[in-house]
Amino acid sequence: MKKLLVAAVALSLAGTTLAAEGSAIYASKCAMCHGKDGKGTPVGLKMGAKDLTTLKDSEAEIAKVVTNGKGKMTPFKGKLSDEEIQAVAKYVKGGLK
Repeated sequence: MKKLLVAAVALSLAGTTLAAEGSAIYASKCAMCHGKDGKGTPVGLKMGAKDLTTLKDSEAEIAKVVTNGKGKMTPFKGKLSDEEIQAVAKYVKGGLK
């Protein structure tokens, strides 16, 4: 029973860490175009940045765009680890929360 409780706590903390990491990465790499709130900055909107608050893509689709870029968006493959990309995708899919 103790092992199960320890595993549950570890998973919970890992999820919290992943969310915090996604938020920090978004703030440093994405917010300059997509805006802190996800609705886009004036510069980002001119370049075609999407309003992330209305995005219907799956987490996997978001991760693919972050990895490979799209349109004028910079690809982050090789600049961010797969785990970091997944953290950003989860953060965006979660409504930037």
